[in-house]
Amino acid sequence: MDYDLQPLILTFKLAALTTLILCLIGIPFAYWMAFTRVRIKPVLETLVSMPLVLPPSVLGFYLLLAFSPQSAFGHFVETYIGIKLAFSFAGLVVASVIFSFPFMVHPVQSGFQALPRSLTEAACTLGKSRWQTFVHVLLPNIKPGLLAGVVLSFAHTIGEFGVVMMIGGNLPGETKVAAIAIYDEVESLNYAAANFYALVLFSVCFVILLTVYLINRKLLMKIG
Repeated sequence: MDYDLQPLILTFKLAALTTLILCLIGIPFAYWMAFTRVRIKPVLETLVSMPLVLPPSVLGFYLLLAFSPQSAFGHFVETYIGIKLAFSFAGLVVASVIFSFPFMVHPVQSGFQALPRSLTEAACTLGKSRWQTFVHVLLPNIKPGLLAGVVLSFAHTIGEFGVVMMIGGNLPGETKVAAIAIYDEVESLNYAAANFYALVLFSVCFVILLTVYLINRKLLMKIG
């Protein structure tokens, strides 16, 4: 039986782009959150964690309102940047970054906070700049946190359903990711196709998580 691979390709493309963007913005944000003393830090931490507790449909609904061309934000992005966010792959990427943000920030922030302050002080004593300290001293010492953030962000994006359904709908080749394809096949009583998509996602997530646990175990053994 031939299966449509487009939903799987779209899913992994979305997960890869989302993870890449989260690395670029989530790691610096986690570093800032780990060491900042601003009074609104509890508020920021709450906002970052909201996707963990909010029903995906709630977050998806408000993002859909924000992405709509009728809203100020959606109109600005579509008119002046030329990107349509509602019911488009670009919208899925933005929504996925927001929805998976805590999965990148939390483990990386915890990694930074667990580091002894003496590392930063020693780097400053040796004349390292903040950027050099961040790249060459701090990041190499939080490898387990970085790995966890990257993998959790990727795996979480693979499993998205509610948010991507609200933002992207069900457009083949554009927004129809594997989770939505599974839902469609189940509704059509095509359990063979649903099982194919589900088994691929299950297998990929299992292998990724197993790899992370094995790598982290080796890293902890070296540290110990």
